[in-house]
Formats: sequence, C-alpha cells, structure tokens
Amino acid sequence: MEKILKFDTVSQYNTFNNHETLHPLVSVIDFSKADPRRLHKTYFGFYLVLLKDVLCGDLRYGKNTYDYQEGTLIFLAPGQMLSAESVELYQPKGYGVIFHPDLIKGTSLGRNIDQYSFFSYELNEALHISDRERQLVLDCFDKVKFELEHAVDKHSKTLIATNIELLLNYCVRFYDRQFITRDNANKGILERFETLLNHFFSSDKPQEVGLPSVAYCASELNLSANYFGDLIKKETGKSALEYITLKLIDVAKQRMFEVNKSVSEVAYELGFKYPQHFTRLFKQHVGVTPLEYRSSMN
Repeated sequence: MEKILKFDTVSQYNTFNNHETLHPLVSVIDFSKADPRRLHKTYFGFYLVLLKDVLCGDLRYGKNTYDYQEGTLIFLAPGQMLSAESVELYQPKGYGVIFHPDLIKGTSLGRNIDQYSFFSYELNEALHISDRERQLVLDCFDKVKFELEHAVDKHSKTLIATNIELLLNYCVRFYDRQFITRDNANKGILERFETLLNHFFSSDKPQEVGLPSVAYCASELNLSANYFGDLIKKETGKSALEYITLKLIDVAKQRMFEVNKSVSEVAYELGFKYPQHFTRLFKQHVGVTPLEYRSSMN
C-alpha cells in the first residue's frame, strides 16, 4: 500500500523537519535542517508557500508531473495532496512559510485569501523567480520569523498575517511578470482556446455536455481553472467566462441567419437547457432578442 504522509497541524510538520514550534498556527522552515528523505504522497491541512532550492526529482500534483527547478515557489492550500515519483534519498534545501487557516481568521488576509488564485494552480504552473525576487521572498520570510521569535503581544497576530499578505501580494506581481516573460511557455494557449471553442460549437458537444465552462476548457487545455483564467485575463483583458460568452454570442448571431431554425432549436444547439435563458443572455449582450435581431437582418 502506498505510504501517505499526513500533516494536519503546524507542529507535526515542524517535528518532521526538525524545527521548534514557536507558534501553533504558523512557522518559517529552513529545510536544510531536515533529515534526508524520500518523497512520498503528502497531505497538508494548512497553507504552504515553499521556496525549493534543490532539484529533487519529479513530483506529481493532480494529473501532471513537474520537475523542480532551483528558485521555484509553489503554493498549497489546506486539503491538497502532493505526490512524489522519486525513490532516491535527497537532502531538502530551501525555505517555506506555513500557516493554519485559524491564524488568519478575522484578519485582512483571511478576508482576501481566496483572491490568491495561485493556491489552486497545478504544480507545473509554479512560480519561477529571479534572484532579486527570491531576496524579496526571503525578506518576507524573515519578517514573519522575527515576529515568531518576538515575545507574543496583542500585535503579533496582525503583524504575522500582514507580512504573509505582503509576501502573497509580491507573488501576485511575480506571476504577472511570469505571464509576460514566459511567453514561450504560454505561447499558443489563446489560439488553442479559440480553436477549442470553434470545434466545440461546430460539434455535438453542446448537446452532450451543455455550455462550455471555464473548468471544461481549462481541462481540455491541460491547465488548472485558476491558472487558465488568470492567463486569459492577462492576454485579453477579459475573464475566461467573458471570452466564452462573447464567442457564444458570436456563434448565436451566425445561427440566427439560419431562418429555417427556431430560436429554441438554436438555443438547444448551443447547449442551453432552456430557450428563455438563451434569449435573456442574447438580449443582455446584443440589446435585442434573438427574434428581433433576426428581423433586423432581413
């Protein structure tokens, strides 16, 4: 039976990495203090921001594998599972900040944590940082560590959460940079997205699966929904859902020229369960109903 490491608490992970627990809900870890290990499938009950500085074989996250590069940041949210394919012993190297969801309750970070969509990216969509960016990350780690080593007072929780939020905001900037500088890695995704939608609406898939969702398109392009959505937003200025909707309306306009088809038939062909939903969406974006649009074209 495959071995699974399960870490529900910060203290469990500290012990595993030979670290003292200074706070039950948050820790900054220097992985060089950990014992040499083999990679195993691992479950986490807390958030992790990991800066890996060592090549340690192939890791599998979801359906994909990813070969770690030096200077790579990955983000994991509570309940996520990290899988491993390497059986060789290796010495961990790098740093990380881990924090339990209970730490950020009632804080600005707690209210905004869902906005950091990279916690739901696939591992092969990790953040590759420059030396200068790496130093900023380590500075943020040090600020959290300073607070952990400081005597606990009424400001501790706010300052720790604020510094983690600062770290995540820097990572938002770094990902924006990566979307631009890694054009070769992302090249063609928008074109593949457009091709996917063209094939979708010219096939029987709308009747089989309904309207194309962001999750469906991302899966077909082998991307996580959040990474795909963020990438499309950076490339087009529109959300992936907006892009899909505009494509849908464009196809609907073309279909309305087929006068032998009723509005209901066109709606069903496009994947709508109820024609009235199609009419409502069409009018919202075009300004007139499908029938009125057809009449204006005659």
